[in-house]
Amino acid sequence: MADKKVVELIVSGGQANAGPPLGPALGPLGVNIVAVVNKINEITKDYAGMKVPVKVSVDPEDKTFEISVGTPTASALIVAELKIEKGSGTPNTVKAGDLTMEQLVKIAKIKAHQLLAPDTMKATKELLGTCISLGVTVEGKDPREVQKDVDAGTYENLFG
Repeated sequence: MADKKVVELIVSGGQANAGPPLGPALGPLGVNIVAVVNKINEITKDYAGMKVPVKVSVDPEDKTFEISVGTPTASALIVAELKIEKGSGTPNTVKAGDLTMEQLVKIAKIKAHQLLAPDTMKATKELLGTCISLGVTVEGKDPREVQKDVDAGTYENLFG
């Protein structure tokens, strides 16, 4: 059995197409590009509007393929959740948006397998750090204050 050829790309969630970078990368491998594109779009549709890392493994002999999809970055998930273009260029003075604690916990659960944190509470605290750099408040407060609230057990019901 021949070694699989792996193509790694970044695609827009749910919007991959047979043009570059996908077509030129997969064409020489003889795989059904339309089938690959359709599968990528099906798997990434929940990440619409976000850049998503995708890995396509192709067996050059029988032309079968496997697709594994990474998770968008924490900042991309936060920006998407807020429905804003990007974080604040001056996060200390200009705030880009405000998340609820529920939204932040939802993102923490999506990212959990990629974060260093061992549980949802610690993953949420890690994301609060990302909020600081994006200029995003949580529950109307500075994320550093919210980290203290988490430590104090204020949001314990969300991590159950």
